[in-house]
Amino acid sequence: MAYAVPAPAQTVLPVRGSEAMFPVGRIFCVGRNYAEHTREMGHDPDREPPFFFMKPATSIVAGGGDMPYPPGTADLHHEMELVAAIGTGGRDISEEDALSHVFGYAAGLDMTRRDLQDFAKQHGRPWEVGKAFDHAAPCSSVTMASEIGHPETGAVRLHVNGTLRQDGDISQMIWSLPEVIAHISVLFALMPGDLIMTGTPAGVAGVSPGDRLKGEVEGVGRIEVKVV
Repeated sequence: MAYAVPAPAQTVLPVRGSEAMFPVGRIFCVGRNYAEHTREMGHDPDREPPFFFMKPATSIVAGGGDMPYPPGTADLHHEMELVAAIGTGGRDISEEDALSHVFGYAAGLDMTRRDLQDFAKQHGRPWEVGKAFDHAAPCSSVTMASEIGHPETGAVRLHVNGTLRQDGDISQMIWSLPEVIAHISVLFALMPGDLIMTGTPAGVAGVSPGDRLKGEVEGVGRIEVKVV
């Protein structure tokens, strides 16, 4: 097939213990899925239906490394998260069947231009400029569910320059991963290669060029990023 312009390269993540790569499609992100983070952002953590926003695959920084400080912001924030990698697609997936669609898990950062996101919220505008920019989703390698199962507990931590900033647990999610998958699959047909970023615990804060971020999701993976 001939293309009118060069076709974009496929974004991929390494798979731990395998030479195969995980092809990244869409990145779904769950908003306000930890009660304490919801409170620190000035909202009520009552269990309302979950909501989602998206990042493009081009946001991925595979395996960590250098992350350029993005233009247009003076308030770049970190958000450490468990990431689920979808291996089998589907629509209207039941909660009972949801985890069978997960290929594996990773540790990821939902980097946020907070000042731009706050401006968008105040003016009733979409969040893309605050969330969907280049290099906005550093992500570790994918660990296969066949190796670790489907974690229901496990620390979600982030250190910045050696200081602990975020310290939560998967078990604190307001909406569990099966519930999240079921909700998304009503709105979209999930596809192999989709990633789901499951939300962040409390402790989000700003970072600057030169800062070193070291995050982990216990039993899943680790990510190290330097802001440059």
